[in-house]
Amino acid sequence: MDSAQVWAPDEADGFKLGRIVDIGGETVTVLLNGTSQTITAPYRCVHTAEEDSNKDVDDNCALIYLNEATLFNNIKVRYNKDKIYTYVANILIAVNPYYEIPSLYSMDAIKRYQGRSLGVLPPHVFAIADKAFRDMKVLKQSQSVIVSGESGAGKTESTKYILRYLCESWGSHAGPIERRILEANPVLEAFGNAKTMRNNNSSRFGKFIEIHFNNKCNVVGGFISHYLLEKSRICGQTKGERNYHIFYQLCAGAPHELRQKLRITNPDDFHYLRHGCTQYFCSSNSDKQLNSNHKSREHREKGPLRDPVIDDIKDFSDLDRALKLMGLSDEERFNIYVVVATVLHLGNVTFEECPDDTRGGSQVAATSEPSLKAAAGLMGVDPEELRQSLLSRVMQTSKGGHKGTVYMVPLKAYEAHNARDALAKAMYAKLFDFIVQRINQSIPFSSSSHYIGVLDIAGFEYFQVNSFEQFCINYCNEKLQQFFNERILKEEQALYEREGLRVKKIEYVDNQDCIDLLEAKGTGIFDLLDEESKLPRSSHTHFTAVLHSTHQKHFRLAVPRKSKLRDHREIRDDEGFLVRHFAGAVCYETAKFLEKNNDALHASLEGLVLETKNKFLRSLFGVGSQGSSPTKGKLSFISVGSKFRSQLQELMTKLEQTGTHFVRCIKPNLKMVDHLFEGGQILSQLKCSGMTSVLELMQQGYPSRAPFADLYNMYKCYLPPELARLDPRLFCKALFKALGLNENDFRFGLTKVFFRPGKFAEFDQIMKSDPDNLAQLVRKVQKWLLASRWKKAQWCALAVIKLKNKIIYRRENLVMIQKTVKMHLVRKKYRPRYQGIMRLKAILKQVQHMSQLLAQLKDGQQSKLEVQALEAKINTAIKRIKEGSLTADAINKEHTALMASVTAQTSLLQQRLQKQKLAEEQERIRRMQEEMEQAQRKKAEEEQRRREEEEHRQMRIQMEAARKAEEKARELEDAKLARSLQEKLVVEQKEEMLRNQQLEQESRDHELALRLAQENNSVVDDVITPVLPVKSQTKNKDGKYDLSKWKYSELRDVINTSCDLELLASCREEFHRRLKVYHAWKSKNAKKSGRDTSHERVPSLLRNGVAASSHTAGGGDADTRQRYFRIPFRKDGTSSGLWLAHFDGQYIARQMELHVGKPPVLLLAGRDDMQMCELKLEETGLTRKRGAEILEYEFDAEWNKHGGAPYLPLSTRQK
Repeated sequence: MDSAQVWAPDEADGFKLGRIVDIGGETVTVLLNGTSQTITAPYRCVHTAEEDSNKDVDDNCALIYLNEATLFNNIKVRYNKDKIYTYVANILIAVNPYYEIPSLYSMDAIKRYQGRSLGVLPPHVFAIADKAFRDMKVLKQSQSVIVSGESGAGKTESTKYILRYLCESWGSHAGPIERRILEANPVLEAFGNAKTMRNNNSSRFGKFIEIHFNNKCNVVGGFISHYLLEKSRICGQTKGERNYHIFYQLCAGAPHELRQKLRITNPDDFHYLRHGCTQYFCSSNSDKQLNSNHKSREHREKGPLRDPVIDDIKDFSDLDRALKLMGLSDEERFNIYVVVATVLHLGNVTFEECPDDTRGGSQVAATSEPSLKAAAGLMGVDPEELRQSLLSRVMQTSKGGHKGTVYMVPLKAYEAHNARDALAKAMYAKLFDFIVQRINQSIPFSSSSHYIGVLDIAGFEYFQVNSFEQFCINYCNEKLQQFFNERILKEEQALYEREGLRVKKIEYVDNQDCIDLLEAKGTGIFDLLDEESKLPRSSHTHFTAVLHSTHQKHFRLAVPRKSKLRDHREIRDDEGFLVRHFAGAVCYETAKFLEKNNDALHASLEGLVLETKNKFLRSLFGVGSQGSSPTKGKLSFISVGSKFRSQLQELMTKLEQTGTHFVRCIKPNLKMVDHLFEGGQILSQLKCSGMTSVLELMQQGYPSRAPFADLYNMYKCYLPPELARLDPRLFCKALFKALGLNENDFRFGLTKVFFRPGKFAEFDQIMKSDPDNLAQLVRKVQKWLLASRWKKAQWCALAVIKLKNKIIYRRENLVMIQKTVKMHLVRKKYRPRYQGIMRLKAILKQVQHMSQLLAQLKDGQQSKLEVQALEAKINTAIKRIKEGSLTADAINKEHTALMASVTAQTSLLQQRLQKQKLAEEQERIRRMQEEMEQAQRKKAEEEQRRREEEEHRQMRIQMEAARKAEEKARELEDAKLARSLQEKLVVEQKEEMLRNQQLEQESRDHELALRLAQENNSVVDDVITPVLPVKSQTKNKDGKYDLSKWKYSELRDVINTSCDLELLASCREEFHRRLKVYHAWKSKNAKKSGRDTSHERVPSLLRNGVAASSHTAGGGDADTRQRYFRIPFRKDGTSSGLWLAHFDGQYIARQMELHVGKPPVLLLAGRDDMQMCELKLEETGLTRKRGAEILEYEFDAEWNKHGGAPYLPLSTRQK
């Protein structure tokens, strides 16, 4: 088999290296290197490997083979060398190292990347930030950097490094602006980040940070927009996770005086903290400073948590200093801490059923009275008013009785707990809004021309229990993935088409159907959830049932029992739903969907905080409050989902109006430790991020471009007058020629010039706008134009010389023309006389010949005198013609008379000679008979030879007639079936595309479920989603043999040895079908630089004929005729020769390649199958090529001449 190295898929390691040892109809078997283990996988999952699998490159586009396996291996090799950044064209892939790499983000690194284009220095997040800045500066357009990836992949850290680069590079003269922008990060992380199972510093909200620049490209301000804070985390966390960092920073780092005022102890004393992880993040030094009373029991037993960037004690000091830098006074900072402490104390207020209340109300537990008083004191309200607001809600009648009557409706214990949690979440959310607002106010802002925005939002999430927060986050990621597809794939290909670059179209999975399922008007999940929330008696089970009934047959939606994870299949159909996202299937539990989608408070609680004595708390709810009037009859409803959708739409509008740059963050392992590369889950992240589709596009694409007019206008003011008059396109051409750029690295469109991937250095050399560089480029252009014009002048001089020589040549040939015309006129005039003389001279020669006859006569004196008289008459006639005394008619009459005389005289002489020769005739006859007998023998031999040639000619005529008859019959059949076949082909293509998408989705679902099972020690069961059947896999019920499980070598052995003709035919059919699939896979995985023709098995004109004959292929397998063909064959582009083939029935038996100056190539079936033509005779189209078929003796002559082995036809084998 083929000895080339390939990558085979592996669930644990992603891909493993091996070589192909067997090929099947739909799968291929790979033997792994260094082991006896084999992997059987579909062709689409096996990829060609690089010659050196340990080589790494900065840009994956520089690899010879561009596929997901080589991308994965390059990232793995670089990760093992501590190279965490890799390019895919202009997209950066960043792998989280989980430790601090020395000098990677130092000031020297920042200076090193300033003004340097992509590809000049090793990949780095600073290079992306610098490119965004230079694009903004050159293109005069705002830019966005989208940092995406799973939780724990390093998005937040990448965002901080981008902001640091922009502020420290171009914000040093802007006073405190850049400092305040950078100091906003610890504040936002304290109030918006938390420890999860997958990330110690997970952002539980999304943010879009804008750095604004003036027309001189100096930093003049900033602005932060935030999205979807995870409020449910405030009231509870799963085991091993923490609440927001601020709660632990306050417990660990607050000074003694502040702790006394806020009554802060340790996390074990607070209900909102004790159910999760209660350990602090501390370094060894800070842990020693921590008072033992401030530590939780878990912290004392297990010790502190370790993280290189998080320290709760130190971070509180940094937070307080950052708030002070933002302009918050001591009182304002204290008020912020008061609200945080209030949330903790409010969580300690618990409720129990009140036995004395006849209406089923509840009461505050006796053990919670101190917490109630502490919370009320911090809030600035009366404890009894707080108690009453938590235990009841206000209702105002709109019908019946006295209109407008207010009633106090008591709450059950679980309703009181929900009201408490709603108040705590509302207070914290309002506080977070206030902090973001104050950060924006603290950043000085002046006139802005453009901005660079950095988007950091939670990545795709999937847990054991997924609720409304995960649903919104994954909806956001669906929209971002669609934007990525539109911007990178769809818009890019549309631009190539408009500019006429003729780049091959790339297919990708469109997730529009999933987005429609989520946000469609009226029927989308968000709208159905809002409608359910507005019902008088809403329930999550009714919402789930309506959802499933509305989208019964939607591919993206399924019931929980269809999940691959066993734990999810235990969820009832009316308590959850499964969505097949672009990254994999996620099962959502709807138990708290309605509660989390409502952002409104009970009227009694809202009224309480609006009347508090705490001015700060009152201002939080008073500014921008969602209506302050009590609702009538039921709880007010403010949709969180609708608010998030509108915010997301504003964000998408911003992104669409800016130039975009992508940073794809990758999480290397689930344990969050350094130098551990878990291949399976990393490969899943690469597939989900769309990198494989980008590879296919970038292999043929042009990721960098610039309009002709922009380049021309950039240099116009520096150009001398003679260059300023140039057309922009001509100027760009002159510029590129002057720079000496490789013409294969760029291409001119209609309005823009495009550059190949990895050629950013050349592109950036042009785009630099410093005066010295521009002046140097102008000089180069002038030099090139001067050289170009000098070459044109030389060409013109040569053209003039050529014209001069042409004129001289024509003048000399005019004389020849004149001579020829004169000759024609003279010939026309004197031709009759000349021809008359020539005819008389011919008669005269006959007369002279008669003199020779006279010499044979024994008595010829009288005949001699008659001949002399006739000769004298002829001479006299010739003399008269020369003198010109005879006309043309007279000449003809004279010639006729003389001719008659000569004929009569000749006849007389012949009669006399006849008698004389009678005696001699007998002897001559005898000799003639002998000669005739000899001639007859030669003629018989010649006749035999001609007969054989005639038979061969008739056989060729019959072959040609048969070919024409077959072609005519085929044309008639094609005319009948063309329309039906075309319709069938369209349907099959649609089915195949849908099947591939379903298989890809099935693969992603399986990978996602496998990763989740590894995290939670659960079990993955394969629940196969029904997909369209593959017609090639459908077996004929009447078939005698099932060969689908036979090995390739077994098939070949049967073909070489078996005498069972039926088994032989089946094996040949399966054998050649596998060969075609294998060679099609090899062709698809050919080198990106072009197809290697040195190993062609069949001429290209036969390979091109496969598609044309595919609808008729498959017939005639029972044909046992031996047919022979010969066609020209150009193998490597330089040498030409002949390709000869012997077909035994429909399959090739012998094959020859004859090239001048090269040894012949003789291939025999059963021995050299991998190098021979794998196509059926009908598929090659040879029978339709005129003159291609030859006779058996012609093929055998060449075969035997070059020492070919004998061949026994299959039909002659004896059982």
